[in-house]
Amino acid sequence: MRVNTDTVGRDVGRIVQAVSLMMLVSIIVAAVNQEFYAIPAFVVSAIVMAGIGTGLVWRYRDAEPPEKREAMITAATAWAVVGVLGGLPFILIAWTIQFDPFPAWANTPPMDATTAVFLHPLDAVFESMSGFTGTGLTMAAVEEKLPRSLHWWRSFIEWVGGVGVIVLTVAILRRGGGSSGSYTLYESEARSEKIHPSIVTTVQEIWKIFVGLTVGSIVLFLLVGMPLWDAINHGMTGIATGGFSVHADSIGHYNSPRIEYATVPIMVAGSIAFPIHYLIFKGKLRNFYTDLQTRWVFLWFTAGSLALTGILYANGQYATLEETFRVSLFQFVSATSNTGFGSATIGGGTEQVWSAGATLMACLGMLTGAAAGSTVSGIKLIRVITLVKGTVWQIQEVFRPSTAVRYLQIGERKLDEKQAQREYTEATVVFILWITCLVIGIAVLLRVLSPAHPLEYVIFDVMSAQSNVGLDSGITGPEMPDAAKAMLIINMWVGRLEIIPVAVLFGAVFQRLDLYR
Repeated sequence: MRVNTDTVGRDVGRIVQAVSLMMLVSIIVAAVNQEFYAIPAFVVSAIVMAGIGTGLVWRYRDAEPPEKREAMITAATAWAVVGVLGGLPFILIAWTIQFDPFPAWANTPPMDATTAVFLHPLDAVFESMSGFTGTGLTMAAVEEKLPRSLHWWRSFIEWVGGVGVIVLTVAILRRGGGSSGSYTLYESEARSEKIHPSIVTTVQEIWKIFVGLTVGSIVLFLLVGMPLWDAINHGMTGIATGGFSVHADSIGHYNSPRIEYATVPIMVAGSIAFPIHYLIFKGKLRNFYTDLQTRWVFLWFTAGSLALTGILYANGQYATLEETFRVSLFQFVSATSNTGFGSATIGGGTEQVWSAGATLMACLGMLTGAAAGSTVSGIKLIRVITLVKGTVWQIQEVFRPSTAVRYLQIGERKLDEKQAQREYTEATVVFILWITCLVIGIAVLLRVLSPAHPLEYVIFDVMSAQSNVGLDSGITGPEMPDAAKAMLIINMWVGRLEIIPVAVLFGAVFQRLDLYR
């Protein structure tokens, strides 16, 4: 069965149209900050994206609604296209500063080494893909040097990417005459949770919750002494579990235990599924402990933080037990929530800072992630639970009579044999493909990087990219080989979509080219 490319083309066009509207908001931010030289860059970017999107929608306007396969290919294609086109403001603003074509009132600043990185398209695409996928790895060496327009653009694309560009599209370009096509696209973006029977209403509720949590995060940062501009950016990227910062040292820049402790509940909030937030906002607080995933979010964050504390304390890494606990709590929650804020240096590239044990403990958190239905990536805790309980169930079945009625209990759900096998198989396939992509990324980086980089640091940065975390061990940066940058871009893209849509896309391409023969 061949893919309906007309449907894919139309829906990719709609998504690009929706994302182009983000440029218009950014024009206002540039004007408010009196960075008038950046306005043409956003205008041109908006025109290019809107033109491409509108052209696709018009060309394939009579296409059929998407089936599951078309929706998955749409998701994989759209995230790739948006990641590339989202690099336009980085490139155009950098080149505007480089040539300085405007009069003095445009306030064009002198070029600096950090902004100059984005004169190179690959670095701009890296930053864009990192933003939209909610990763937070960056090519900007000293974020303080970037124009506020780019601070905003980085934070804005992470904020939108945390919920998902398809969720944005469904909210803006609501389909008439039913929502089956919208729901199929919604599912393709690694989401299945529904707050209301209508998918459009569900998306609207998700945005209400997300905006409310964002405002709450900004207010909390202000209350603990963070400056307004910093609070806005960190509030957006924190609740989106993205991790872009306006400072090179991230949250560690403030050297404030109060700010570090205040950041933790924001990262935790981003790790909880939107339907649970909805129920909690409705006053049903018992879901904090009755929901399986939410319960395990808190258990895993606690256990992992204590384990990391033990490792770092045994290594004598920090001066006091309180500092060791604070760093461990912050860094493990940041890694496992896939936020990527940093409060301490993990590695210096070829220079060892954290031990292999501490580094790999953080990797384990990045691998699992937190709750499905939230803004996090990684394998997701529900899949980890399904894999563990499913494996035990499979072993136990060997010793049970063939006539026994078999079921698998996962939380409050009691799965019959057919359901259990289906969910266990899905979790296993995702896990195997996820690890395969991770190994490929590690192999590429080991091939192109200096052998002086510790293996655990290479694993850490690839894991950070594929789990859409953003923490780094000093390897990721503008001086990386282009092959390594390209590989991490692919890892970020694959990780955000949870593998399957990308596999379906490549399968469709192979089929189109008759490569299965």
